Amino acid sequence: MNLIKKIFSKLFRNYFEKKLIMIGRSHLLSARQNYKNIQNLNDLDYKIFSQFGEDGIIDYLLKSLNISSPKFVEIGVGDFSECNTRYLFETTQPKGLIIDCIENFEQKVKKNINLWKGDLTIIQKKINSKNVIDILKQKNFLNDLDLFVIDIDGIDYWVMKNLPKNLSKIIVVEYNATFGPDLEVTVPDLEDFDRSKYHYSNLCFGASLKAYVKLLDQMGYVFIGTSISKINAFFINKNELNKISLKNLPDSNDLSFYTKSNIRESRNKNGKLNFLNNSTKIEEIKNCDVIDLSNNKEKKKTDI
Repeated sequence: MNLIKKIFSKLFRNYFEKKLIMIGRSHLLSARQNYKNIQNLNDLDYKIFSQFGEDGIIDYLLKSLNISSPKFVEIGVGDFSECNTRYLFETTQPKGLIIDCIENFEQKVKKNINLWKGDLTIIQKKINSKNVIDILKQKNFLNDLDLFVIDIDGIDYWVMKNLPKNLSKIIVVEYNATFGPDLEVTVPDLEDFDRSKYHYSNLCFGASLKAYVKLLDQMGYVFIGTSISKINAFFINKNELNKISLKNLPDSNDLSFYTKSNIRESRNKNGKLNFLNNSTKIEEIKNCDVIDLSNNKEKKKTDI
């Protein structure tokens, strides 16, 4: 009986995902007719396999740069059922590298996709600032990238800082909106960083948007906006900026709009959701240790 349930479950999932791809493709084909008139990046939000609306934004950027079969890296994909490059793999026959540290990673990914659809390298590894270069270099993904995505809920900033300039045409990073528009901070560079263990609330992780805007500017990128959820920030190589037609680029000196997030995923000390809002989230983690990156320094800060 369990075997029959598994078979029907897989058949249903395959049918559902095929329909999802068809609907998604239809939407994007229609949306492309208006790409030259887009005002703001988050006007493009559309979810197919991404966690939120990143699929629609990525399609716009790739089409604007005339990239039909991208070379990509995504670090932090779970089992590849919900991430930023799954739709690309299903539809563009790309060359890609995905990395995650979850147990039996490769087996879990293979349950969700048909590997013959693209040239996909799968690595089970906990990425940190010290090993990222060697891993990407070993697999020949350290240059000529079209899309680089990182979402590891932790020391993402330090990983990015160790990567070379002009790594990719497009970069997508998860930022922590809880830190607000003005703080230039990140969690410390701890190899064993665990978001839920670092602070019970799950709110002290990653880096502020301002920290990424400054870092990536130094690496040769322009901040062009975020998804509606205000979780992922998008950057484009300065050499490619003239190819996109956005009418309104963000003011990097005022990031208020991009850090006002109503997502309420905070936890109490018992691990249960307590739905803190914007005004109380930062108060919850005010005593967490973070690194202050302002004034080109890396100084420990214990009072956010």
